[in-house]
Amino acid sequence: MGTVTSLAVPTDAHKAPQAAADELEAATAVVERLFTELDSIFSLYRPDSEASRLVRGELTLPEASAEMRARYEEAAEWRLLTEGAFTPERPDGALDLSGIVKGHAIREAGMSLLALGMANWCLNAGGDVLVSGSPNPDTDVPWRAGIVDPADRRTLLAGFPLGGAALGSAPPDGMVADGGTRAALATSGSAERGDHIWSVAAGAAEFRQVSVAAADVVTADVLATAIVAGGVPMLNRATAMWDIEALAVSANGELLATGGFRR
Repeated sequence: MGTVTSLAVPTDAHKAPQAAADELEAATAVVERLFTELDSIFSLYRPDSEASRLVRGELTLPEASAEMRARYEEAAEWRLLTEGAFTPERPDGALDLSGIVKGHAIREAGMSLLALGMANWCLNAGGDVLVSGSPNPDTDVPWRAGIVDPADRRTLLAGFPLGGAALGSAPPDGMVADGGTRAALATSGSAERGDHIWSVAAGAAEFRQVSVAAADVVTADVLATAIVAGGVPMLNRATAMWDIEALAVSANGELLATGGFRR
């Protein structure tokens, strides 16, 4: 799909330059291989992918791979949780798991980086961000993720702190908000790719862009998409049911923000 993926890691002054370069090269290769494998299964831009074969009716879901069926099950669970604002099917009924696959790919890549022993990194795939640790491990300062203004792609609406502790470890003081560390930030909307999210809200889409910060990237990505699709009712449901922060840009440019984004 042409999604740009980047991996940032802080410089380790205690590690030899060649060792650091080798570690980064190995990590990049792992992330690239994982994204490539998932793209070969789920991409609707590839006629030979499993997803394309399902859409054409050459394959049925019970016959699909375990990976495909697992992601469909996860997406179907989110459909129930969001009361249909997030769905694994397009309006024409065709299966489309694009709304969950990128978040899943980022999640899996993060787990792979941790398995490699890397505690401090920032992974960005198409604007959805997952972090671990800090850009300066000696101080545990958080990473900062910027949210672009949909009306002017050269400027930022906000910056949001993410991480400050390795995933799976206790966060440092000041990095706990409403009971959890924000390790992920995802943004959905029409500014980058046009109106590709089908709305379940009555009338025109209420939000042009929605950003969600959460403890995990799949929750952030799914809920950002669901809020764009479901409008204010879904925004209210999401902020009531999940431990998240949200920043929504309405069609007329007004902002709705939870406390974390206001701060």
